[in-house]
Amino acid sequence: MSGCSPFKPTPRVEPMAPLPVAFTMYSDDEPDPGKWWKDFGNAELNSMVEKALAANFDIEQAWSTLRQLGASATQASADKYPTLDMTGDYSHTREHDGDARKTTRTENHSIGLSAGYEVDLWGRIQANANSGDLDYLASREDLHTVAMTVAGEVVEHWLEIQTQRKKKRIVQEQIKANKTYLELIELRFRNSISTALDVYQQRQNLAQVTALLPPIESEEQLLMHELALLMGQPVGSIEVSDAELPELGELPGLGLPADLLANRPDIRAAGMNLSSADWLVSAARADRLPSLSLTGTGAYSGTQLATVFNNWALGLAASIVGPIFDGGYREAEVEKARGVVDERLSVYKETVYTAFKEVEDALVQEKWQRKYVDDRNLQLDAARTSLSEAISRYIQGLDDYLPVLSALLSVQELEISMAEEQTNLLLYRVALHRALGGTWADSMEPPVADTPSSDTPTSNEG
Repeated sequence: MSGCSPFKPTPRVEPMAPLPVAFTMYSDDEPDPGKWWKDFGNAELNSMVEKALAANFDIEQAWSTLRQLGASATQASADKYPTLDMTGDYSHTREHDGDARKTTRTENHSIGLSAGYEVDLWGRIQANANSGDLDYLASREDLHTVAMTVAGEVVEHWLEIQTQRKKKRIVQEQIKANKTYLELIELRFRNSISTALDVYQQRQNLAQVTALLPPIESEEQLLMHELALLMGQPVGSIEVSDAELPELGELPGLGLPADLLANRPDIRAAGMNLSSADWLVSAARADRLPSLSLTGTGAYSGTQLATVFNNWALGLAASIVGPIFDGGYREAEVEKARGVVDERLSVYKETVYTAFKEVEDALVQEKWQRKYVDDRNLQLDAARTSLSEAISRYIQGLDDYLPVLSALLSVQELEISMAEEQTNLLLYRVALHRALGGTWADSMEPPVADTPSSDTPTSNEG
């Protein structure tokens, strides 16, 4: 009896995946696990994210998967309890004696209960139940991961839509300015001050800038379509109001790299999947040992239905079943389960290091993007000054139109580029928030089922 100890996984030494002591960019503030997109200060954006979290198809599918694994966990735990079944039997026998021409009829009625219970000597049943519970919890974390991804994508699409609209306004202003320059050059040409080449060059520049509008319009519409899909809506059913791009605030609290283990749902899910595999190894090891089952029956019987409760019988039994030869099946099952553990341990480590890399990537990208935007702003200021000087010299007749055209193209290209680079800076901040994770998804509630439960009759059922 001293050997009848349940199999349990060997506790793992923490941490399974060592992390650096701190991030390369340090923040004194603790990480904020809340809904980070509200820091952008746009009520419409907040509403869109909430609608996406409630109606996104990937999230709905994740809820359905969670529901399935919840039922599977219940099934895995069911073997811990006795089973009780109701039994009933009716038999009718008719015998005919050919010589005596005599017919004998016999009826038998019985009704009773049957109970069964497997004694969990080695912890196999409990191990399977624990594995099922961990699979369910891991699925919940997968749901949180999907929710965080959807929230980030909605914010990114909203920012990119606003960027396309900003670029469109810039191009429209450039078209207006180029038309003004063209009118000026044509006037100078009529007065024999400018050449025909100057007119042709400016017309070419105007056509070049005008040609920028269709791709911008197309990209905006495509982004609107993708945003509608993210929100679980058909194309053309959503509207996005014009808004200025939000100002980028201070760097959010980063905490320590170890905080990612608690704040990243994908890391939590990977850890639970690993623990689930550990318990499956214990279950596979216990399955190689004998099992003890107890059964009990109680029944009433009689030859007539009216007398069925006059006779009764009780039965108790115990049985032991142990494998002797199975061709190595159970041993191979243990080896397979251990292989799954090794695989999931590698997945866990990769998930942890990927999370740390994503945080560091976002920090590095934002750091150097800030400097890049500042340098490009200086370049734009210099280009505008150069354009002003080139126009002045051209009007005075000191230079031809080529320096004006070159400076004008440079300014217009930089103006559009700056709109994109400022958005990239915001997108890197979004990537940082996604990489840091959070716990805000823990409060999500499952959607209301659209279909009736299988045990609820529909209007067409009796």
